[in-house]
Amino acid sequence: MEEYFLIIIRTLFLYFLIIFIFRIMGKREIGELSILDLVVFIMIAEMAVMAIEQPKDPIIHTLLPMGVIVLIQIVFAWVSLRSKPFRELLDGKPSVIIHNGKIDDKMMKKQRYNYDDLLLQLREKDIFNLADVEFAILEPSGKLSVLKKDDGEEGSQSMTLPLILDGEVQTTHLDMIGKTVFWLRKEMRDRGFKNIQEISFCSFQNGQFYIDEKNH
Repeated sequence: MEEYFLIIIRTLFLYFLIIFIFRIMGKREIGELSILDLVVFIMIAEMAVMAIEQPKDPIIHTLLPMGVIVLIQIVFAWVSLRSKPFRELLDGKPSVIIHNGKIDDKMMKKQRYNYDDLLLQLREKDIFNLADVEFAILEPSGKLSVLKKDDGEEGSQSMTLPLILDGEVQTTHLDMIGKTVFWLRKEMRDRGFKNIQEISFCSFQNGQFYIDEKNH
């Protein structure tokens, strides 16, 4: 009877502990979890199960590795916010699958992404003809972002494309809207931004810029 009571107490304790851990690790939808997030969640869940199944084992044997994993995750998240290369190393980066209406076969092979996957995700977006797609971007989460040809004209762009991230020009996105780095730098100078590295985020949508400077 005492063992059953101990199992119940441990279960409740670990239940609320895991909820607390996931809250401090940040909010993300399940479909947006990175590989690192999934690994962390699975490891924590496995540790909790083992602690419940072995009530005689000291609880510290579970809390200590949990704490180490959470600490590593928080440190990685902090570094990711300040380093784009590190963030891309952990989470990956978007891959352009269709560019100017042309499918990039090499990129699809690199991402191990086949035509069945592409057609399935297009159908989920009510697109049944590849000829209707101007751009398709495979996000790190595995979701497919699509810009249809009808929406590709300047002034009616339906998808926000960051042109500057953490002070770095996103040349791929510039190509997608038919612009150059020279055009971007001129537009920034006209708006009083002489140094692109001082810009945290810049996007261009429906003929309008959204610019956010880095905090100092």
